Amino acid sequence: MILSELIQAIKPIEVIGSTDKEINQLHFDSRKIGQGDLFVAQVGTAVDGHTFIDSCVAKGAAAVVLSDRSFLPKEANATYILVDNTDRALGLLASRWYGEPSKQLTLIGVTGTNGKTTIATLLYKLVRAMGHKAGLLSTVVNYIEDEAVPATHTTPDALELNGLLRRMVDAGCEYAFMEVSSHAIAQERIAGLDFDGALFTNLTRDHIDYHKTFDNYRDTKKRLFDGLKKSAFAVTNKDDKNGLVMTQNCKAAVHTYSTRALADYKAQILEEGFDGMMLSINNKEVFVPLVGRFNVSNLLCIYGAALCLGFEELEVLRVLSTLKPVNGRFETIHSPKGWTAIVDYAHTPDAVDNVIQTIREIKCEGAKLITVVGCGGNRDKGKRPMMAQIAKRGSEQLILTSDNPRDEEPQDILRDMTAGLTEEELRSTLVIEDRAAAIQTACTLAQKDDVILVAGKGHEDYQIIKGVKHHFDDHEVVRKYANI
Repeated sequence: MILSELIQAIKPIEVIGSTDKEINQLHFDSRKIGQGDLFVAQVGTAVDGHTFIDSCVAKGAAAVVLSDRSFLPKEANATYILVDNTDRALGLLASRWYGEPSKQLTLIGVTGTNGKTTIATLLYKLVRAMGHKAGLLSTVVNYIEDEAVPATHTTPDALELNGLLRRMVDAGCEYAFMEVSSHAIAQERIAGLDFDGALFTNLTRDHIDYHKTFDNYRDTKKRLFDGLKKSAFAVTNKDDKNGLVMTQNCKAAVHTYSTRALADYKAQILEEGFDGMMLSINNKEVFVPLVGRFNVSNLLCIYGAALCLGFEELEVLRVLSTLKPVNGRFETIHSPKGWTAIVDYAHTPDAVDNVIQTIREIKCEGAKLITVVGCGGNRDKGKRPMMAQIAKRGSEQLILTSDNPRDEEPQDILRDMTAGLTEEELRSTLVIEDRAAAIQTACTLAQKDDVILVAGKGHEDYQIIKGVKHHFDDHEVVRKYANI
């Protein structure tokens, strides 16, 4: 693509050098730069890409996009394009580079703290069950129709994101459903995308290590809705105090869902067990193979989004009744000994509380809840004592263990968690650093009708210890010690 055509996507402050040149590739990773490429110098959270400009030019970069004027050379041997924000510029350039694929799809973004994966994945499955081609961008895995593409982030970087959307268009997809993380919004990874709808799940404490304050976290999420076009739609959770905050400045048509208040889409649980729920959704009964009040909200969001997309209500309800839980989201494993294990991705205080309350509502009277939970390293330390408190007060037996310690010492993380417990609570709490041993202990302690909650990792099939990734799958470990 000719540089002059490519930079029409952005509004440069200044251009030094010729724009009448062919660009071979677009990169933000200086290690990938080759002859005739365009390098976008992002400031980054750890490394400033501006420091690699000279090396990129030496390797043959034809042009550089930068935001720091001090890195402009005295003699330009490449074209330099000065912008106010290189993160945003990358998103806009990536969209143009791939032919603006988001405009050729019905693109729906899902944001919030919990429930994003379930909603995006089940919407993808729903429209495909109705005979339409679709793509998915999620924490667990990305899909281009039925082709699985490994996921490395909740929301990929702008280049990868637009590349995947291009592949969806080329595969004939009509719809794309994507999780939109707060990091992706803050880092402008979604800049240039044309959203036809946005869905809000809920907002609880998470990623404070990155956003610093809850207000910053909330306001970052809100930007997805602020940017919606007038012809788009927004579906928001009226049960969450931030649900209507999200849509305050929204130009799109706003729809609400609730399990407690007047809303466009309402539901209540009629019957509930570990294998599913009988629901009344807008006064129509349907059995769904998902469990928990949090999943009632998720299903309402899916139902509302499907209606906004123009699908017929009874057909939507029929397909909802066939959808299975997403990998690692309240997955049930029944032991031959009569106890049940739940593997769930719950890794925030609110998510742990929701799962525990759901289990307590369903389990047999007198049966014990044994909870195995840890906290990730290099993440928000403030939620660690909170998660321990919630897990302890909702369980008959608590076992604290490792999650993904990453670069932290596991014992330091466990000390942060136990700081949330009283001395009396600590005496009846088991602390077992090795996660496999912790799960084995839970399986040994469980009796008939008891429930084991293994929380935190869900779909993940690895554990990161001292920066090294090891294979570890909660499902496999539970089945091993359940003799399944």
